[in-house]
Amino acid sequence: MFRKSVLIALLILMPFIGSQAQNNDSLLIVKGHWKIDNVDGLILKRCHFANKDCLGSNQFVSLLEIPVKSNYRLAFTYEPQRTLTSEQARRNGAVAAINGSFFDMAKHNPICYLRIDGKEVGINTPQASDSIHRKYYQYGSVALHNGRPVIFIPDSARLAERQLPDSNIMTAGPLLIYNGKTMPMRKDKTFVTDRHNRTAIGVKRDGTILLITVDGRTKESEGLSLQDFTKLLRYLGCYSALNMDGGGSTTMYVNGFPHNGIVNHPSDNFRYDFRGERTVSNCIVVLKK
Repeated sequence: MFRKSVLIALLILMPFIGSQAQNNDSLLIVKGHWKIDNVDGLILKRCHFANKDCLGSNQFVSLLEIPVKSNYRLAFTYEPQRTLTSEQARRNGAVAAINGSFFDMAKHNPICYLRIDGKEVGINTPQASDSIHRKYYQYGSVALHNGRPVIFIPDSARLAERQLPDSNIMTAGPLLIYNGKTMPMRKDKTFVTDRHNRTAIGVKRDGTILLITVDGRTKESEGLSLQDFTKLLRYLGCYSALNMDGGGSTTMYVNGFPHNGIVNHPSDNFRYDFRGERTVSNCIVVLKK
């Protein structure tokens, strides 16, 4: 009888306990010791959660906010030969940049749909057993309208983006948050469930653009599962958010900052420093209008 009473009490309290845990996580993240820099109208925020304060783990989070009323626009870049995010930013005169979507490490080409200024430079590569539908990391897209991102759910057909009129489209995935709703997520892929470096583009409800990186693969910053990354993005205010390429590709660049402009800790050298930047196929850059 006692055990049954305890079980009933736990079942009643579980939703409350879960809600309290989420509230605690949210408060710890929002009230973290964020270093804030104003970069000519852009707001760069960085925080090292060193006491397991970020969803129960050590993390280094970088967040670049682009206000609605600003003199900046986004653009996509692509290099046929993989090139550092920082170098792609400099070549395009960018104020800031993050790494973009997924690519073939050996062949250098994008493996998700990419259109830049009306020119198709990458398509959604097919699965071995299904050439009609798209892969899991091709489940979301972002189009640029006058340099502002519009995050959307593409049709399930692998080449559906070809029918869209937008001049600039980048596909990635999965889509994590859409119009305020957390999207369902697969639980059978280590890509989702394991801790990794993460990169995302998000939009707040008021239209503020967010570029976010979370470092990983070191004891100082362990990385996040996609479930926890989604929670973090919600706590940071994302109304819609799309997961980009992560792992060793995760990089944030801001012009004029030390360490060649690298403000996070890219891990392609598996060290918690600023020298582990990986060459990538494509990027999202921030340009002055």
